[in-house]
Amino acid sequence: KVTLVVADDLMGGWTNRYTSEFSLRFEGRPNLKGGWLSGILWSSEAPAARVAREAALESIFRAVYLQKHGTACTLREMLAQEGYVMAMAGCTHPLLDADDIAYTREVVHPQFDARDRPTIMGCLFGDTAARMLGYPPQGLSEWAGLALALDEARSDPALKNSVPLSV
Repeated sequence: KVTLVVADDLMGGWTNRYTSEFSLRFEGRPNLKGGWLSGILWSSEAPAARVAREAALESIFRAVYLQKHGTACTLREMLAQEGYVMAMAGCTHPLLDADDIAYTREVVHPQFDARDRPTIMGCLFGDTAARMLGYPPQGLSEWAGLALALDEARSDPALKNSVPLSV
């Protein structure tokens, strides 16, 4: 069973997009015995069937990944998890140009073994999120780490043997 929840992140209310995304992606374990898998849609984004489908598929592929690999604890593990999830769900975003991906790889690579929230949040979501949360910026574009994860998963030969669902 999959459900989609609309989260109200408009106009600076009490829902923080970055912390909510982090919790959804890394802090919950799906209950596969009669439970529901949840995806989030954001009130700040225009409604689109593609976005709803991707959110639903991400929740399914995240559950599959967690069953096989367990909870991600390091930045490296989080990037591997979400790259797989987004690639298998057929996501096309977040997206950065080739130069920004190369720069992000240089900045993020030395942080792969990080387990602390300030470093991880800055690397996954970029400097906008880091500043908003009072964490040190990493010098990264918005959603940079997740864009890197998707880019690397799409070029992973092991995933090319899987059949990603097209959206």
